[in-house]
Amino acid sequence: MTRLTAVCVYAGSRLGLDPAFRRAAEELGRGMAERGIGLVYGGGNVGIMGVMADAALAAGGRVVGVIPRFLEEREARRRDLTEQHTVASMHERKAKMAELSDAFVVLPGGLGTLDETFEILTWRQLRLHDRPVLIADIAGYWTDLFRMLDRAVAEGFVQAGELALFERYASIDAVLRRLDVLAAPPHADALGRA
Repeated sequence: MTRLTAVCVYAGSRLGLDPAFRRAAEELGRGMAERGIGLVYGGGNVGIMGVMADAALAAGGRVVGVIPRFLEEREARRRDLTEQHTVASMHERKAKMAELSDAFVVLPGGLGTLDETFEILTWRQLRLHDRPVLIADIAGYWTDLFRMLDRAVAEGFVQAGELALFERYASIDAVLRRLDVLAAPPHADALGRA
């Protein structure tokens, strides 16, 4: 089996109020670069996603951005990335990021991060891919989300087994240790990844 070569990270386009979020983004970007794992992300230079890209680049990592044309100004499109893809829509952005990635990591973020996370989880639920989705619950940021999902199970809207579609980690160190042991999927899936 091939080692992971690229991981998509969903992260906020804002810094958030807790300094732990910024530190987590820096640690993840640097840690992935040190392991030779390419970073695939939204392509902007804002928020914790920009901090993460800075850290990965500073550590000599490969960083691939995917940004919709209409967000190039708002998210400050970067010119210093290893590779930059400009797409027409958010739908194309999410599909391209998935196509380029062997696994997914979720950092704290807002509505866009939630959208990306739930779409990739839904694609996994529908068996369009079977790549790992790791949620970094930094400073308990996602705790209420996990409670909501438990409620959805209790109310019969989600099957209990579907909570296995993602893995929950309390620290970036734990996420990086998990990335160390993951291997890329050995077969092509419905999203075209081998």
